[in-house]
Parts: sequence; structure tokens; C-alpha cells
Amino acid sequence: MKMSLQIDLTIDQVLALVRQLPKSDKIKLTKELEKEGIESKLTGLLKTFRTTDLSLKTINEEVEIVRQQIYERQN
Repeated sequence: MKMSLQIDLTIDQVLALVRQLPKSDKIKLTKELEKEGIESKLTGLLKTFRTTDLSLKTINEEVEIVRQQIYERQN
């Protein structure tokens, strides 16, 4: 049987609880918070660059143009 519990806590109460944790648990908590922050930043970044204006054909054409420019500079 799975049971769910919800408690309304202020940030000060959460901080007080965190201060009571052993160092190893604080490190685990820090890693989880960092991971969550990184994931949300990555999600935001991906949303920023999401577009329907680019097709694979357009990307390939641009890649070929840049390759040609690099080739011409080297010769």
C-alpha cells in the first residue's frame, strides 16, 4: 500500500531540517538540486533553439557551403 503525505513548510523550516542532516545527506541533496537546476536550464535552452524553420535539407546545404569555404581557404 502506497501512502502520500503533504506538509506545507516554509523555506526557513526546510533550511532548519537540512541543517540537521548528516554531511553525506547534505551532499546528496546538493547534487540533486544541482541536477534539477541543470536539467531546467537545458530544457530552457532546448526550447529557445526549437524551430520548425529549419529542415535537414537546409542544414545540409549550409554544412556544404561552410565545408567548401574551409576547403578554399586551405588551398
